[in-house]
Amino acid sequence: MATTLTSPSQAQGPETADTQPKPKNRNPMAAHPALWLFPIPALVLYIAFFVIPTIQGVFYAVTDWDGFSPTAQFVGLDNFTTILTSDELFRNALSNNIKFMLVVVIFQTIFSLALGVYLTKNSRSSVALRSLYFFPTILSSVSVAFIWKFVYDPNFGLINTVLGAVGLDRFQSAFLGNDNQAIYWVAITQVWFHVGQMMIIYVAGLQQIPQELYESAEIDGASRWQQFRYVTLPMVAPATAIVMAYTTVQSFKAFDLILGLGGNPPKGSLDILSTRIYAGFANSQFGYAAAESLIFMALIAAITWLQRRAVKASNPDV
Repeated sequence: MATTLTSPSQAQGPETADTQPKPKNRNPMAAHPALWLFPIPALVLYIAFFVIPTIQGVFYAVTDWDGFSPTAQFVGLDNFTTILTSDELFRNALSNNIKFMLVVVIFQTIFSLALGVYLTKNSRSSVALRSLYFFPTILSSVSVAFIWKFVYDPNFGLINTVLGAVGLDRFQSAFLGNDNQAIYWVAITQVWFHVGQMMIIYVAGLQQIPQELYESAEIDGASRWQQFRYVTLPMVAPATAIVMAYTTVQSFKAFDLILGLGGNPPKGSLDILSTRIYAGFANSQFGYAAAESLIFMALIAAITWLQRRAVKASNPDV
């Protein structure tokens, strides 16, 4: 009688699969340990070029270091006290910078929103016009300064030449030569320079608005202005917050544009905080300029925070 031999695995039948150890399922959300190495280069650069210089700036701000001596004398808060109470040059630069910022933030936000609204559709003409308005942004600040220096030239500049040709000589101006108006003309240049860049942010925000909202508003009898006020403005509030914050920082960093239009050093009517701080370092007043830099940084942070609060108050969802 033949005997059939069976292996132990065959004898156990289908239950064998249940007795075998199962591989552990990895959590799909768990990051591989090696991925933690990727942020290290950026972190090193951040520490080396921001954290350490900031700490050094705080240290130098309470000294009278001239930038060359191996030692520096500790002066405490004297630099800050002088800046905030008796430094007329810093006060003048602060006043100019606030005027410059207000003009740039208000008009750049308005014009970029208007361009974004009219160029939202991805038609050929809209794309072409977006490219045209964005073009100045890719130019260097020095190039823009030289272009507008020609435009503002009181003798043979473009504006005065055109005004004279059409018989409007009474509207001709010295532009940058007029101390009461100079900072505003530079602000207009800054708006022209970056309005296309902010327009792109608004276009991206406007294209995310569901069309059903406009259709519902139109069915309810809302006019174009009412649709813009009650649909468009609230929906682009996040984009507005970005534009205002970025424009504020830009207006305080218009260093090269000011030097290109006003010379080095610029005259008092064109002096802003960044050029005032630069003058301090150039005159070997490193400790004093470091104190001005800290006040400068705190001022930008405070203004940006206030803008954020204002936008959030008008639209709690931001």
